[in-house]
Amino acid sequence: MKKVIIIGAAGRDFHNFNTFFRENNDYKVVAFTAAQIPDIDGRKYPAELSGPLYPEGIPIYDQKDLEKLIVEKEAEVCVFSYSDVPYSVVMGLSAKVNAAGASFMLLGPNDTMIKSTKPVISVCATRTGCGKSQTSRKVIELLMKQGLKVVAIRHPMPYGDLVKQKVQRFATVEDLAFHECTIEEMEEYEPHVVRGNVIYAGVDYEAILRAAENDPDGCDVILWDGGNNDFSFYKPDLLITVADPHRVNHELNYYPGEVNLRMADVIVINKMDSAAPEDINQLRANIEMANPNAAVVDGASPIRVDDSNIIKGKRVLVIEDGPTLTHGEMKLGAGIVAARKFGAAEIVDPRPYAIGKLAETFQIYPNIGTLLPAMGYGEEQVKDLQATIDAVPCDSVIIGTPIDLNRIVNISKPNTRVHYDLQEIGNPTLNDSLNEFVKVHRLVNVSV
Repeated sequence: MKKVIIIGAAGRDFHNFNTFFRENNDYKVVAFTAAQIPDIDGRKYPAELSGPLYPEGIPIYDQKDLEKLIVEKEAEVCVFSYSDVPYSVVMGLSAKVNAAGASFMLLGPNDTMIKSTKPVISVCATRTGCGKSQTSRKVIELLMKQGLKVVAIRHPMPYGDLVKQKVQRFATVEDLAFHECTIEEMEEYEPHVVRGNVIYAGVDYEAILRAAENDPDGCDVILWDGGNNDFSFYKPDLLITVADPHRVNHELNYYPGEVNLRMADVIVINKMDSAAPEDINQLRANIEMANPNAAVVDGASPIRVDDSNIIKGKRVLVIEDGPTLTHGEMKLGAGIVAARKFGAAEIVDPRPYAIGKLAETFQIYPNIGTLLPAMGYGEEQVKDLQATIDAVPCDSVIIGTPIDLNRIVNISKPNTRVHYDLQEIGNPTLNDSLNEFVKVHRLVNVSV
């Protein structure tokens, strides 16, 4: 049995273990390493989820100890298993692994995608923050208009008790509290449940899929709502990939976003309303080179706010989605667009006032700029987020996160939320591809 270390970030790594290694007698997984997400090392992948080959579970270490772990555990193979990183980082890590004597492995779709008994639509992206969530919502809305029951399954974010999180079902906002969700999890699940959709997530994605296929409210179509720029955990019958002209060329330089670009049946060019024409044209050229057979849907993310008077002429603090700002490397989110559109007098820089874990986040990601990431992976981060918001000397706060942050922290200053949805421009449209999908799978009116 070859000894293996899985290099991950509490998501793809667990899925790769479950689908490829858990019952594989050719390999022995001796450790996971953890990166990207704070405070997820120092625990175990539990025995309850690891299977009979791992009665004591599998320890999880910080990725910074990888080279030492290869030597200490006599690892022969290291499997890279997380997303949204430039190729230079992937191959730099490969060099460290090889220099320590081990082989470097990347598992692909054929070894890790699970086949569903229901038709599957996967929504993926070339980078974090391209607009997968609003694209997923649009797809669900279009299918619901045809009388179909769509059950969404979200890419994992298992930052808590992994045994409790094996299979999670969210149908109401109250379910978010029941499952003790972090802010990052709420940002992905809440937009679905407030629209009346059921969404599943967790750790064991075969068990999750089988539960979703047999959801008590019914299921005609599974929608995979991807995370970061990872490729789908399920074999898609229709793959939609969202690309971002604000980060043009990243679709050819970040792993595994290029996989999604090349595999896509439909590519959505989002945010065209705020991107430079030359960047949009370059993105079109890159798509034509990498995947000339894909249908290309032009899209925009027009914003609206609850109260523009809270922005106009004010010194504002802008809060945005955490992962989009950190490993997504975005500097222009919906909150900044709203500040500019509705005439903010100044965007106040939160960095001098950042407290605790938020200060650490700015140190780790120094290029975030004059935005406050809504980091909330744990109770301490939420408290530090609250304290930082209180400390920033501003007139008002713009909330550019996908959830109502007021439910999580007490924002005492005047504040307003920014909302955004996918708006298609011209032809072809998503509905063109969805109509063909419905026809091929004979889904018309199956639930009415």
